[in-house]
Amino acid sequence: MQHKDPDLMKRINTYIGDFYLDHDRTPSTTEIARTFGISRSSAQRYLVAMNERGMLSYQGGKLIIDKMDKLRTDRQQAPLVGSIPCGELTYEEENVECVTTLPMAIFGTGPFYILHASGDSMEDEGIENDDLVVIRREAVPKKGDLVIALDAEGRNTLKKYGGRDRKTKKAILEYCNRAVYGDRKILVKDLICQGVVSHVIKQK
Repeated sequence: MQHKDPDLMKRINTYIGDFYLDHDRTPSTTEIARTFGISRSSAQRYLVAMNERGMLSYQGGKLIIDKMDKLRTDRQQAPLVGSIPCGELTYEEENVECVTTLPMAIFGTGPFYILHASGDSMEDEGIENDDLVVIRREAVPKKGDLVIALDAEGRNTLKKYGGRDRKTKKAILEYCNRAVYGDRKILVKDLICQGVVSHVIKQK
């Protein structure tokens, strides 16, 4: 890791700390790259170099700095792991963008993870495209819960759990945008719940 600008490393480190204090999460490599006018790959190389110099911890795509330890009292970590389609079932693809912390006084106890919502099928439940959805892992879904559903073929979606269909015994996943989709539903034979929506963080 040669030829890295020490001044830029310091500025990146300061930016990460300030960003964390302002947003309660670490910035993604894309956000770092955009802020400093460098490519995403260059931003990743700088983080690796900074990790090697002990300026921060950057392991497995997770970014940690010293300031975080002082702010973690009564908080718990939650990784931001990509997006979830609010539409048809699509194949699962998990990519840890960053790790943030959630205050237990507001969110309760987890474990949690966070997803970007993608699509318009959950707007009647207040979930819009690009919102951040906080998911409680290991929760047992009840009828009416908003769930991250994964079927036997590894496809996932965000929908309202409508219980089991009486005739087919399949799980019912309901769209929640009546103006666009009416009463449209998805029936899934082998449904795996990857978590239940706990909170929605609006992005606009």
